[in-house]
Amino acid sequence: MKDSRVAAYAARFDRVFAHIDEHLGETLTVEHLSRVANFSKYHFHRQFSLYAGISVARYIQLMRLRRASYRLAFEAETSILDIALEAGFENPESFARAFKKAFGQTPTRFRRAADWRPWTQTYQLPRRERRHPMDVTLIDFPDTRVAVLEHRGDPALINASAQTFIEWRKATGLSPVATAETLGIAYDDPATTPPAQFRFDICGSVSARVPDNEHGIVNKRIPGGRCAVVRHRGSHDRLDEAAYYLYREWLPESGEELRDFPLFFHYRNLMPETPEHALVTDVCLPLV
Repeated sequence: MKDSRVAAYAARFDRVFAHIDEHLGETLTVEHLSRVANFSKYHFHRQFSLYAGISVARYIQLMRLRRASYRLAFEAETSILDIALEAGFENPESFARAFKKAFGQTPTRFRRAADWRPWTQTYQLPRRERRHPMDVTLIDFPDTRVAVLEHRGDPALINASAQTFIEWRKATGLSPVATAETLGIAYDDPATTPPAQFRFDICGSVSARVPDNEHGIVNKRIPGGRCAVVRHRGSHDRLDEAAYYLYREWLPESGEELRDFPLFFHYRNLMPETPEHALVTDVCLPLV
């Protein structure tokens, strides 16, 4: 009985987090969010702070700043003023102060050379309630030739590697994001792997071998075969929930055996073109 009450309580906050994600560009008041959670508005602020570890106003600001960081890094054509206004700041100066406090860099410096580590090291966002059971489908994934940027080292710097991969894509046109598939091969679990030993491949499908290049892009294949797939919706920060479900809960009861290839992600859409709450990613576990 106690576990069910805890799960129900967490689910109410899950609705609040999801609502904030979907309405970051709108006015979000404590009174409105308390109605989303079906909590008393007189107690909601304290309940949220105790559950999330930060105030609701600070949480909303951090989510807006994080979205702004992606736009700064990946949308060079968008002005800092427009990004500041979208994040709810009245002027670039107040945006710059808040952004530097969160990321350790001014927006201008972050745009030139983003350092993603301060955010990862400072802010641990609350976990969301996981729904059971997750829907698992079995597919035959096609043999896929991919261009790969091998990220090796701190997982907090994957976004920096992604920037390099995007630059290569734009410069060469060999794996255009509009028509090619975007994938990621997860060799290690960042929760249990020392940062210096972490390995992750950022991939884009290609139709022919990629020539030698200054970006460090190499040629690999994702072998075709059967895969168990969970479709994840929302932030890439929570992809581990689907991965853990496949390994810990679905696989032992499925009677299936793992193939000798790592779990990989198939990104159906990408930020910043797609809002974070609308991201769709297939988490693929290769099977014999």
